[in-house]
Amino acid sequence: MRKLLLTAAVFSMMASAASAETIKATVNGLVCSFCATGIEKTFRAESAVEDVKVDLDHQLVTVHTKADQNMDDATVTKLLTDSGYTVTNIAREK
Repeated sequence: MRKLLLTAAVFSMMASAASAETIKATVNGLVCSFCATGIEKTFRAESAVEDVKVDLDHQLVTVHTKADQNMDDATVTKLLTDSGYTVTNIAREK
């Protein structure tokens, strides 16, 4: 029984360590589909990114990372500011 519990704990830790992350950045300046396309292209060029969506109505950029990779706030902010936008908030979900 003890071995079974230890094995379950190890698998649980491995699953959480390899989990993907969702990053939601609120951005000022998003006004058109051209903006959305540019941001999506910029983020898709990053090796850590699995998918990216831009919601113009809510000025929200949602980035899904690959399971074994992550992206720090500084990188997200730099990609968006270099594209001409102002980041007002970044939130993360596992």
